[in-house]
Amino acid sequence: MYIDSHCHINFPELSARMPEILAKMAENKVTHALCVSVDLPDFPQVLALAETYPHIYASVGVHPDYMDTPEPSVDQLVSLSAHPKIIAIGETGLDYFRLEGDLEWQRERFRVHIRTSRITRKPLIIHTRAASADTIRIMQEEGAGTDKGGVAGVMHCFTESLEVAQAALEMGFYISFSGIVTFKSAKDLQAVAREVPMERILIETDSPYLAPVPHRGKMNEPGFVKHVAEYIADLKGIPLVQVAEQTTSNFFNLFKGVQR
Repeated sequence: MYIDSHCHINFPELSARMPEILAKMAENKVTHALCVSVDLPDFPQVLALAETYPHIYASVGVHPDYMDTPEPSVDQLVSLSAHPKIIAIGETGLDYFRLEGDLEWQRERFRVHIRTSRITRKPLIIHTRAASADTIRIMQEEGAGTDKGGVAGVMHCFTESLEVAQAALEMGFYISFSGIVTFKSAKDLQAVAREVPMERILIETDSPYLAPVPHRGKMNEPGFVKHVAEYIADLKGIPLVQVAEQTTSNFFNLFKGVQR
């Protein structure tokens, strides 16, 4: 079986097709999915999905790309995360690719999420793009990760270097690969995936984005996560069942409170 550790099935293009999305998950043996929050105004939709479907779980957080949105406080995130179907904090992090100028607000937002994770003992879901040095620095300063007394988390949709992966691994984090790893142009990322130990790998779709080969260019959905697993199995030269079992076990090890 497979688990999609990061998707956005509350987005309109997917939520309108929910019966089909769930049927495709079942067809492809995707037993669970984590629907990830990107802002507070839409959080009720994320939570509603988790409350409606036993195998759907959710996070609470505000994405670093969302500039004109209500800013979360630690108290607010702690309160919202108390719901038993909320198993993670985020997605959070830094993104210097899409935004420029004074991004101190983005760094402060990231710190708020890390502090929430330390209080709630719920894992962080971290997004980093063109900002890896500051991402790792703030994680270290704020005590993210098991080496600083915090909790483990995941570097989602990972596209950074092996050095960044190793820094995150040393802090107790998992590395999650999306459909990007299946792209022909992703040679550097594929080299990283070969080096990350299976005990610390998660798989995801980040749907509706980044559909893996053979669906590249189409709308992504949780049922497609098996293609990420298939590619990693080929990349590492190991049986597909090993990837399926290990990534599933990793998900349950990281995200406590999920019903198997």
